[in-house]
Order: sequence, then C-alpha cells, then structure tokens
Amino acid sequence: MTSSSWEEFFAVHLPPTDFEDNRSLLKEFCERHDQYGNKIVLVTSGGTTVPLEHNTVRFVDNFSAGTRGSASAEYFLEQGYAVIFMHRQKSLEPFTRHFSGQKLLDMLDIQERGPNTTITVKPDSVDVLAPVLLRYKAAHAAGAILYVSFTTVSEYFWLLRAACECLANLGPRAVLYLAAAVSDFYIPKDKVPTHKMQSGSGAPVIQLHLVPKMLAPLVNLWVPEAYVVSFKLETDENLLIPKARAALDKYKHKMVVANLLQTRHHRVILVSPEASQEIVLTREEVHAGVDIESAIVGEIVRLHAHHADAAPAPAPR
Repeated sequence: MTSSSWEEFFAVHLPPTDFEDNRSLLKEFCERHDQYGNKIVLVTSGGTTVPLEHNTVRFVDNFSAGTRGSASAEYFLEQGYAVIFMHRQKSLEPFTRHFSGQKLLDMLDIQERGPNTTITVKPDSVDVLAPVLLRYKAAHAAGAILYVSFTTVSEYFWLLRAACECLANLGPRAVLYLAAAVSDFYIPKDKVPTHKMQSGSGAPVIQLHLVPKMLAPLVNLWVPEAYVVSFKLETDENLLIPKARAALDKYKHKMVVANLLQTRHHRVILVSPEASQEIVLTREEVHAGVDIESAIVGEIVRLHAHHADAAPAPAPR
C-alpha cells in the first residue's frame, strides 16, 4: 500500500476531458473578481470515487452528499465572497439543497386548461421558496458563483490544482475551504482493467495505494499566501484533536475543522495553531433547522480578515 508523490500522480493520470474548458472558466472568474478586489473562496464539496475499471461500471465511493460544502457556499456568498463551488457531480448544491428529493414538487400546483398549462407555487410554500430563490438570483446576477464538477479522485486533483493556480494571484484574499471527502486510497492506472470485471473469473483481488497528500504542495507551492482550511472526520473522539493538530504541524495551514461522524451536524471544533474553539448547536437550534455551517463560516471570515490585513501589501504587477 505504497504512496506515490503528487508529481508522479499527475504524470500518470490524464486530466479530465473537459479540463481545458473548466480551466478557462476558473481563470476568467478569478481574474474578474481580482480586478474588483473581491475575496474568493474555493469550496470543495462531496466525495470522490475510485474507478475499478477504465470503462467504469464499478467504483469505490464514500457516504458524503455534499451537505457541509453546499451550505457553507451560501454563507460565504452572504459574507460578500465570490465562490468557486467545486463539487461532486449530482451531490448537493447551494440553494437547490433546500429542495432535494420531492420537496420542490410538493410546493407546486398544476392547472390544465385545454392547451394551456400553468404551474404555480402553493401559497403556503411561497414564504419558503421565495427567500432562497431571491438569494440564488442575486448570486447569479452578480456572477458571484462558479460551479465546477468532478467525479473521480484524479479529476478532483486536476481541478484543485487548476483552481489554485488561478487563485494564487489573489494572495491573502483567497480562502480554500476543503470540505470534499477525498479518497484516501486509489488504484494506479496501470492496475485498472480496461473493461468491466467479470464475476465468472472469481472474486477480484484489488490492491489499493495511498493517495498522495496534496496539502503539502498546495500550502507551500500553489497558493502559499491563501487562508487554507482543511477538514478532519473521525469516529473516535480520542483521535480527533491529536490528528487535527498533527495535520497543522505537518502542513502549516491555517485551520482544521474537526468533527465526529456521529455529531458532525451539530458539533465541530475549529483547530488553529493557536487555539481550539468548539461550536455546538443547542437542541432548539437543531429543531429550528439552524445550519452549523453559518457559525463555521462566520468564524473563518473573521479570522481571514485578520490574516488578509496582516499580510504585506502586494507588489505592483
């Protein structure tokens, strides 16, 4: 179960077929908001897959639906940030996350009158739908959000590096909020069969390799001035803070959002080199539908302001 270097990973895995189109979109988005002096946050969201075949039928996945990332993107927009929302295809997205499944259809009525069909929002649903729709329209009218999607772990890394290259010019005005659940293991390209594995051949033996840690080049090379936030999910309380602190010591970024699988929706610990801060929702807040991401983003925005203010003035371009 060896681990390759990040350079070797990129050398072996080809970029996604739509990579150049996405890189152009990222470049235009970052340059436009940089020109206006805006802050930009890259929010990564959802889980990555590990294909078991080149013509993929089966793959290794994780449970992440993109709840944390999609909610956080909305709160960054409210705080005046431009948002690059880099998400797993078909995972939750900002705004539409409120109406996943049949919820949206339950809000609608249909009237068929001969050749004319009219669809309306039910009166008791207007107060729920209208505020979300207004925020969605405002964000898109301002060009404040860019959606970029991935599926596999290699697609994620190619897009992550491209986004970092575009964000580097913003210096300390850039935030990386790395909430995606990135696979820890992968199968090297030369070990993956071309076609669907056949059950008639018996149970396959699959050897997984450790995915190279991209935080090291990201923090040291790609966006050295950015405010970088990573996430740590554990199931053992005793491992949570030690592993978060170990990550900070190793990669020298700004914060780890540490959370337990069992309580992640109402309790997190923001771990920085200087301190730890616990955020816990009350039972009343949970029942009222309060998003803990509002408090997480609020604290990161406060700390990022200090980080950006303390940074040296940029050299003339």
